[in-house]
Amino acid sequence: MGRVADKIAIITGGASGLGLASARRLAEEGASVVIADINKEQGEAAAGEIPGVCFEQHDVTREENWIRLVDKVVAEYGRLDILLNSAGIVRLASIEDTTEETWRQINAVGTDGTFFGCKHALRVMKLNGSGSIINMCSTASIQGGPMIFAYAASKSAIRGMTKSVAVLSVQSGYGVRCNSVHPGNMRTPMLEGVRDIVRESDPQAAQAMDGIWVGEPEDVANMVLFLASDESSAVNGAAMVIDNTTTITEGAVPR
Repeated sequence: MGRVADKIAIITGGASGLGLASARRLAEEGASVVIADINKEQGEAAAGEIPGVCFEQHDVTREENWIRLVDKVVAEYGRLDILLNSAGIVRLASIEDTTEETWRQINAVGTDGTFFGCKHALRVMKLNGSGSIINMCSTASIQGGPMIFAYAASKSAIRGMTKSVAVLSVQSGYGVRCNSVHPGNMRTPMLEGVRDIVRESDPQAAQAMDGIWVGEPEDVANMVLFLASDESSAVNGAAMVIDNTTTITEGAVPR
């Protein structure tokens, strides 16, 4: 207990999946956590179940929303110590089938949302000379995948964004760390949604999916906790992979 005691955190996409698991883990270790999510019903329900967590409805795709959220948190809590950019969406489509609408939707939430979050967290964190920005990436930014073209592109942009923020902070003496987390397949509503689509379109592929390794949200939440805590004070600009060797194994990693 107490690994992030008295720290103030914002977690986008915190109403479900990896964001929710991370919110729970940070709160367990003493942080005050603001779940920021566009889904009001889920967000309020999640916040109501976890001591030390509150909810703010938030659309990550608009910069003015970020300015308002960050300034509100600083006004109420006095500072911002941790930002986890976890909001993201995925749509199954190759480059040949990706529409302009799909491309813009995925990148508005994932790429633009992370850009605005990093920009305005850095704005207030550097005033205190400390802070940890954690960007939820994916092994899709390492391996790619034919049917997640726009998602992989977005996550790859976030990976580069993370390193640029980290280097800027070090060279400017801001004291803010920025790292990315790259989960493989994790047992989340997003993964289940993908599996449902695959089951309908390709039962054989779905059966193969059922036989591969899948991690738990808590696996990712524990990494987020480490990066949020002072234990990782020398970890900056890193891409932390959580995939049980999936990205370095020939063939599939069995469950």
